[in-house]
Amino acid sequence: MIMIRETLGESRSVAPKYEIGQRVIITPADNRRLSHRDSDIEPYVGQSGKVTDYYWINSSSGEVFYLYTIQVRAGHKEIVLHEDELEAYIE
Repeated sequence: MIMIRETLGESRSVAPKYEIGQRVIITPADNRRLSHRDSDIEPYVGQSGKVTDYYWINSSSGEVFYLYTIQVRAGHKEIVLHEDELEAYIE
């Protein structure tokens, strides 16, 4: 796998679901048994935050996976989350 930092003007086959500056809600990936990854985000579930950056990973099969840096409102901490751990914030 290759991790590439987002750069403007570069085309990708799949656009990111969330944009820099967008508000999001942190959610568990699904209702299955908690994995180590899920338990690490548990203190943040339900909190809103702002996308400050994103990255993508191109797999050898051609799939693109996005990772987002989120600034969490509580303490202004930044955490990195997978796209499936986020939902758009609707006011």
